[in-house]
Amino acid sequence: MAYINLKNELPGIRGLMAYSPDTAKILNELAEILLRDDENTLSRGDRELIATYVSYKNDCFFCQNVHGALAGHYLKLTIPEIDAIKSNAVSAPLTDKMKALLEIAGSVQMGGKSVQEQQITTARSAGATDREIHDTVLIAAAFCMFNRYVDGLATWAPDDRQLYVDRAPIRANEGYINTPLNITK
Repeated sequence: MAYINLKNELPGIRGLMAYSPDTAKILNELAEILLRDDENTLSRGDRELIATYVSYKNDCFFCQNVHGALAGHYLKLTIPEIDAIKSNAVSAPLTDKMKALLEIAGSVQMGGKSVQEQQITTARSAGATDREIHDTVLIAAAFCMFNRYVDGLATWAPDDRQLYVDRAPIRANEGYINTPLNITK
């Protein structure tokens, strides 16, 4: 049960957004730009994977499963494959560029000053552009905020991880703006 009365039964950030529609509008617009903008050279799957990785590092069950399911949907990966990336990105079957970007994202999760110049150099050497490095840092920072919002108010999350997988194609189609708040127990 959330620390405050959200006046709805929705899980995670969905309940918080229903509670505060003005905030929801801004947060959903931010998520849409960060995770779905087609002008980005990182794929939607890669960006969702960054969000998943940071949410995992922050131990936010709801966000790591929502975005992990979306990453899996876009990248054609299973829950166990996403779990393997979350627990050990270095050994995962990812490009060197994606591994370097996840390392940067993990440093942002610890604190912005944890990002080291060598990590940026490594990412560039692996083919990451300045825009991709920028977006990785911004996604990681935003998901630290999203995760703390969800967990700081003790929202609930469905335990059945398959629910997130089943909803991923719907969320991928709808995006983050003007989407119904209809995920249920």
